[in-house]
Amino acid sequence: MPVRAELDQRARQVRLLLLDVDGVLTDGTLYYSGDGEALKGFNIQDGLGIKMLQASGVEVAIITGRTSRALEVRAQNLGIRHLYQGAQRKVTALADVLRVLNLSAESAACMGDDLPDLPLFVRCGFAAAVPDAPEPVRRRAHYVTRQAGGRGAVREVCELIMAAQGTLEAQLAPYLE
Repeated sequence: MPVRAELDQRARQVRLLLLDVDGVLTDGTLYYSGDGEALKGFNIQDGLGIKMLQASGVEVAIITGRTSRALEVRAQNLGIRHLYQGAQRKVTALADVLRVLNLSAESAACMGDDLPDLPLFVRCGFAAAVPDAPEPVRRRAHYVTRQAGGRGAVREVCELIMAAQGTLEAQLAPYLE
């Protein structure tokens, strides 16, 4: 099967997109305030991509090893109901969200940037990495984005999934009126 056809087939099956945070939803840089609180910057285009994907019927979950109040606020703003912070074993969070949503791992896509994401890559039906991910991560990804983490990579994957599922044009239509 040609590479693009296999990619489209995997993307058509996606009912859940799992996202890492640092290096995927952000550029991976950690900024600290004077009182030691970690600050994060999120890409507005990624956010719209997530909202469009959700509107097309795909659930979105976040699984991260770190904990951040800023992330809680961002997830709430985007309507992401499945947020797993401080997840030292991401596969435990994966199993939980799959159980809650009654989905199989084959119907899940994951997006990561580093070695802690590999357990999800080998279990999910579709795995995407950002371009600056280490080689072992990129090698196991079904897709490596052109855009960097925190700079549109999530939007790129959302649009890829919607295009494969035939829902992208319907999500773009309100902006073309």
